[in-house]
Amino acid sequence: MSAEIIAVVLSAVGIVVTLGASMFVGFAWCVRRTDAVERRLNDRIDDVERKLSDRIDALDSRLNDRIDDVERKLGARIDDVERKLGARIDALGHETTEVKIAVARLEGPVPRLLTRTR
Repeated sequence: MSAEIIAVVLSAVGIVVTLGASMFVGFAWCVRRTDAVERRLNDRIDDVERKLSDRIDALDSRLNDRIDDVERKLGARIDDVERKLGARIDALGHETTEVKIAVARLEGPVPRLLTRTR
């Protein structure tokens, strides 16, 4: 073999090795860059998720407090209305009894010794 052929073969091998090494390094850089971007995005997503969870928990607590307050107020109002209606119904029952007695007094006693006329 001549020196020129050996130089061409070595140059070709050098080019192939250089291109292969460049491609490997470029691919490794892309993978490393993608991992860094993914890590940053995951950190941001976790941060947003934590903030949203805190806001949702706070809102849930506030809503539960308001619902309990409304239930307490409505319960008190319903009890008050029930008590007033009970009193009015009792008063109405008493008045009805008095009306029945008054009507019975107006009609008078049932005649017992009268005979029927035919």
